[in-house]
Amino acid sequence: MATHSSKIRKAVIPAAGLGTRFLPATKAVPKEMIPIVDVPMIQHIVEEAVRAGIEDVILITARHKEAIENHFDYNYELEDTLDKKHKQELADVSRAIGKMCNLISIRQKNPMGLGHAVLCAEPVVGNEPFAVLLGDDLIDSRVPCTRQLVEIYEREHASVVGVMEVPKDEVSKYGIVGGKMLDPRTMHVDRLVEKPAPKDAPSRFAIPGRYVLSPAIFQCLKETRPGKGGEIQLTDGLQLLAEREKLLAYQFEGTRYDTGDRLGFIDATLAFALRRPELAEGVRQIMTKHLSGK
Repeated sequence: MATHSSKIRKAVIPAAGLGTRFLPATKAVPKEMIPIVDVPMIQHIVEEAVRAGIEDVILITARHKEAIENHFDYNYELEDTLDKKHKQELADVSRAIGKMCNLISIRQKNPMGLGHAVLCAEPVVGNEPFAVLLGDDLIDSRVPCTRQLVEIYEREHASVVGVMEVPKDEVSKYGIVGGKMLDPRTMHVDRLVEKPAPKDAPSRFAIPGRYVLSPAIFQCLKETRPGKGGEIQLTDGLQLLAEREKLLAYQFEGTRYDTGDRLGFIDATLAFALRRPELAEGVRQIMTKHLSGK
């Protein structure tokens, strides 16, 4: 049984994928840098982690992803130019991104799956619990989704995955959990299945990419055999973890957008634009114009 400290200080954000669903945009630009209105997707994810109390963000990256690291660094030339042009608000926006967190970048040299990407973080995470946030899942909530999971980990001293209920015909798109409900939002997990057929799904609770895990997951991932395409699946590692120590699933509060999907990305862009006072009315007019066919 792993020893559990209560404070979650580190988060792992896998960002090594090729982003093929967004070609040609991702031919030269990392998928994670595509913006929702004017904020890169990866910044939304990092901000969620920081708002959950995370101090160190560990990015798992690949070749040609330097733009992500540069984004979270200071840009002296840009900030100096903005200062000289008396555009203080924009200069402050740029500097704030650089101050956001301590960013640590690790290369995943071979694309061997999500489980392998998480395992790449072990030298930095060490023997302490940590959060995992996937960049394709934007979760809009009053209390950050990761914060909700951190609170459960700190209270229960058990790994926890965020879940949402999906229609039966969509279970084959996700990792699905099964187990015993402890209360209307919390399940004690004993089974996880990656992308099951609807008839084989143990429930309709899907994991859309938020986790707070004990360091025991690293040993589980080392023992996980590669599956389809030679990839090590995080879901398989979590199944092993569930057999060794308590694993919970929590139905988080909030709206999830699948920004790895083009329609989901458009959905998120519209939702976030409509929340911006300076954009909302103009966006409504544009939507009305297109919907009326004029």
